[in-house]
Amino acid sequence: MRGAFSLVFMDDDALYGARDPQGIRPLVLGRLEAGWVLASETAALDIVGASFVREVEPGELITIDEQGLRSQRFADADPKGCLFEYVYLARPDTTIAGRGVQASRVEIGRRLAIEHPVEADLVIPVPESGRYGAIGYAQESGIPFAEGLVKNAYVGRTFIQPSQTIRQLGIRLKLNPLRDVIAGKKLVVVDDSIVRGNTQRALVRMLREAGALEVHVRISSPPVQWPCFYGIDFATRAELIANGLTIDEIRTSIGADSLGYVSLEELIEATTIPAEKLCRACFDGIYPVPIPDPQVVSTQVMEGIERRVNATSNADGHSLVKNEDGRS
Repeated sequence: MRGAFSLVFMDDDALYGARDPQGIRPLVLGRLEAGWVLASETAALDIVGASFVREVEPGELITIDEQGLRSQRFADADPKGCLFEYVYLARPDTTIAGRGVQASRVEIGRRLAIEHPVEADLVIPVPESGRYGAIGYAQESGIPFAEGLVKNAYVGRTFIQPSQTIRQLGIRLKLNPLRDVIAGKKLVVVDDSIVRGNTQRALVRMLREAGALEVHVRISSPPVQWPCFYGIDFATRAELIANGLTIDEIRTSIGADSLGYVSLEELIEATTIPAEKLCRACFDGIYPVPIPDPQVVSTQVMEGIERRVNATSNADGHSLVKNEDGRS
């Protein structure tokens, strides 16, 4: 079997866990007094009161039955853990390869402040995913950290919802600005990533309407230019705002006063994981598990073009439709 997978399954006699040879998705083993636990993140072990034992290795199959725990290798390991786990996917209270995700995100924010400084009055996060990057940015820059946005806890993640209409509705319901905090202020707004640009475009508009003098957007990841074929409902390539647009064109599209992304090199350094052991495909287009059918990529492009043709233009009236070659 090829691809990205972390599997937990059982029959009448045993519990099994398996991880793909690249280890793209996480899988961990924990111990309870009366048994074993398999979970996708260490935070899940904490919730059920289990102690962390170790990560399931890439290419490993674990069997747990009456005889105890047995391990066997079904493929040679070629570690390529998902870099986007550190940016967005993993819970901040999870540990990956011995390092807390929260600590990595704070470090990413520090490096972002060094790469993209700006004069401002406040650093505010886009909750919840931008929080620790904003803390790191504030610590490194010396600009005060503040909560300027309130999140509706009953609205889920917008970028992985399947339709444009649902995503846009989710953005409107998801966040509300604290006017007393942001009115008359120059803001640094830190978010984890820009995928389609919907969230940031609506957010910048809301902040200006609430009285912000300037809105400087800082992103704790490089531009997302390639889709994920490894189990995340990302976007088609034609839908990705960074595909074919320069950073300044993206800034114009979302309406920000300035825009800065952390570099891929600094992001990798912040994780403390060697670059060759990470999947960076959404940033550099190098897929550790080759896509078997070339038609998949072309279908992605065509589906994305169709969606963009039907999408609403941005607030300035500029179309976000791209040609098949990725140009605006």
